[in-house]
Amino acid sequence: MRDATPAPALRRRSFLKYSGALGAAATIASSLSACSSGPESTTEADGGGEGADRTLTAVIGYGNDQSWDPLMTASAFAMAGNHHVYEGLLDTDPISREPYAALATEVPADLRATTWRFTLRAGATWHDGRPVTADDVVFTYGRVLDPGTTTLAGNFFVSWLKEVRKVDDTTVELVLKFPFPDGAQRLTLAKIMPRHVFGAAGALDEATTGKAVGSGPYRQTAHHPKSNTTFEAFADYNGPRKAAFKKMNWLTMVDAAPRVAKISGSSAGAQISDNIPYAHISQLEKGGLKVEGGAGMNHLFLLFNTAHKPFDDVRVRQALHYAIDTGKMIQAALRGHGKAASSYLNEGNPTYRKAAAVYGHDPARARALLKEAGAGGLKVTLMAVNVSWIVDCLPTIKASWDAIGVETTLEPQETAALFTKLDQKKDFQVVAAASNPNQFGLDADLIMHYNYGPGNTWMRYARWENDSVAKDLFTRMDRATREPDPAKKKTMTQDYIDIVAENAVIYPVVHNELITAWDPEDLTGVRAQPYPGINVLQAKWA
Repeated sequence: MRDATPAPALRRRSFLKYSGALGAAATIASSLSACSSGPESTTEADGGGEGADRTLTAVIGYGNDQSWDPLMTASAFAMAGNHHVYEGLLDTDPISREPYAALATEVPADLRATTWRFTLRAGATWHDGRPVTADDVVFTYGRVLDPGTTTLAGNFFVSWLKEVRKVDDTTVELVLKFPFPDGAQRLTLAKIMPRHVFGAAGALDEATTGKAVGSGPYRQTAHHPKSNTTFEAFADYNGPRKAAFKKMNWLTMVDAAPRVAKISGSSAGAQISDNIPYAHISQLEKGGLKVEGGAGMNHLFLLFNTAHKPFDDVRVRQALHYAIDTGKMIQAALRGHGKAASSYLNEGNPTYRKAAAVYGHDPARARALLKEAGAGGLKVTLMAVNVSWIVDCLPTIKASWDAIGVETTLEPQETAALFTKLDQKKDFQVVAAASNPNQFGLDADLIMHYNYGPGNTWMRYARWENDSVAKDLFTRMDRATREPDPAKKKTMTQDYIDIVAENAVIYPVVHNELITAWDPEDLTGVRAQPYPGINVLQAKWA
């Protein structure tokens, strides 16, 4: 299915730059239209108004200089913001991920059907006042399903969704390739975009650089990539989760110290912050803040370049995993807020089963595997993102690898810089980084396809997709996706995760909690997420 006047597809280089799986992207300039005009600093909106009219100030511990195109971005900041600005036909609860009607009037009664019909909410309008129509839905899904257009969202739809067609101005049908009940939760990943705004030539470049025009409860009023994005309640919103805050100012603060300072003490300028460092939990609690963790798929993983010998040898990859003292890492770097990976999935995932290969700390086995692979005297340069908790984990990895005779050099660097090198196909040995597919959902099929699958960005990074084992894995994954029986599908998924674990091409070392803090005297209804960002659609002033 293609829209009659599709916007030009972004080049692959642009896609990788702005939607790479950590939301890794190079710095971009703020160049927005009038709908994104507003204050030029982070302070002008802080503390504005009084009582119920005051501004909610939030601190996000991730960069805000990445794509805001809802079909392209993996940026923690942008994804969180987009959940407040845009709507899908269905959206999901941020914690349970249960779907609810958003732009559509109801969840399909039969999720096992192969045609889902949706009626759009009467009176739904875009933030510029134009009505939402079926043409907007067709335009959005046209981008998702068009094989000539590369979108991140497409990875979550093309395997099971055949087409989206207009019935009339307020009705659309989604035609599935086979029954796929899990697809209902994924509809939140296809945020509906206004065709009249983003269908024009070059308009999607503005979405990439931060322009957001949706139908949701909040309207974006300003976007400044290096400092903040501001929002205000959309007066004409008539959907299920209305804005509780008249204005919001979201600050980007990647460095831990200013982030903690902004939310704590007598001069605190914010009411809520995500990405709280473990070392500051007690301090913030003593200061009267509510501090809660969310345990999920957040993890430190190792990515191996299988085109660079000896990392094409599975024994070398396994050896480096066995060598890591995860117990020491969890205590020293994560302050106990983590668990050693015993599967690709975290233990709380409904599909979790301990993998056939579990990489407990076993230096003797690691040495034996290296000897068997003929990889004695190995020297490794470990590139890593400079996310604070990842940097805290790196000394344990180096000490562990040095202890088995692997001379290790650490190269932490800006996330955008590291992934630009990967995008440019520069040579590397091993990368350590953070990832959390829970940004997109909880179902195991989605999580596994995030990193594994033919044509997948991560597989290109690893240079593994043409390996015979990889091709067999992808076939097994496709069969599991199509399996109609839930119990059989679960077992099939667990079985192919064993293959992923055994080969350890892209594989977690530890899963850790993410910590959110807020002032309970100011806010109520906040729930800590097990993935980056915040969602305040059910929060309000205390």
